[in-house]
Amino acid sequence: MKYSVIGTGAVGGFYGSKLANAGFDVEFLLHSDYQYVKENGLKVLSCNGDFYLKSPKVFSSTEKMSKSDVVLVGLKSVNQELLYKILPPLLKDNTLVILIQNGIGLEEDLQKKFPNLYIAAGLAFICSQKKQPGVIEHLFYGSINLGNFSCKDKALFSNVLNDFVKVGIQAQEVEYYQARWKKAVWNMPFNGMTVVLNTTTDKLLKNPDTERLIYDQMKEVIDAAQILGVKGLDYSFADKMIEMTKEMIPYSPSMKLDYDFSRPMEVYYLYTRPISEARKAGFEMKKLSMLEAQLKFLG
Repeated sequence: MKYSVIGTGAVGGFYGSKLANAGFDVEFLLHSDYQYVKENGLKVLSCNGDFYLKSPKVFSSTEKMSKSDVVLVGLKSVNQELLYKILPPLLKDNTLVILIQNGIGLEEDLQKKFPNLYIAAGLAFICSQKKQPGVIEHLFYGSINLGNFSCKDKALFSNVLNDFVKVGIQAQEVEYYQARWKKAVWNMPFNGMTVVLNTTTDKLLKNPDTERLIYDQMKEVIDAAQILGVKGLDYSFADKMIEMTKEMIPYSPSMKLDYDFSRPMEVYYLYTRPISEARKAGFEMKKLSMLEAQLKFLG
């Protein structure tokens, strides 16, 4: 199968590079470091072993890229309007677009723009960062869950899962809505809190007061999900996320890096949209609404 990566950053770039390094046909869309990667290649410094793509297929425009069987979107959600414009040249009748993005409502909004498009959610559990041109640092974890939003081609969906597994990525199919809200259980507290307190994940959990606040915010996400009808998600998942994060190395989530580098923060899909969905169902996410307000002030 032919793969394309839109948004060759810390996450989309990692998964696309793993596929390309194993011999899969992968094309990469780059922006700021296009010329650098074209001349110098793409390097992945991974906790599981470094590797280097000497001559990856890189492009500065989707107009120059081939139509794909699978498009991996690692673009930040602040660029969704851009995604809608640059996606069409990559699409065939049965292309599967996998949104490896953070937030709630992304697939729904994309489907409104492209009613017949096959869409899935890619829920990445990975600590990675891209602080310099052409270099992705993979620090911890690396699995990905795929939630089928509207892909009618079951064989295509299964083939993608199998391809990930073949290249050493732990991947499995999960129920879409549960997966999106499970990811929010970690993303909503840690992304915003590291920004407003100018800190890292480990320090938040070493302080009893901020650990309690993080846990309360996680419970708010779970309460909202349950009211919205999401099954199989309870407070035990918050316990699991707390313990998992304590095992991680000190980490700055993507929103913290965006803030540090004066880039727009993904407030809408990470906070405003889920808070609004919960409010429509009669539940107020009070602590996370306060965090949203602080992020809007800073952003």
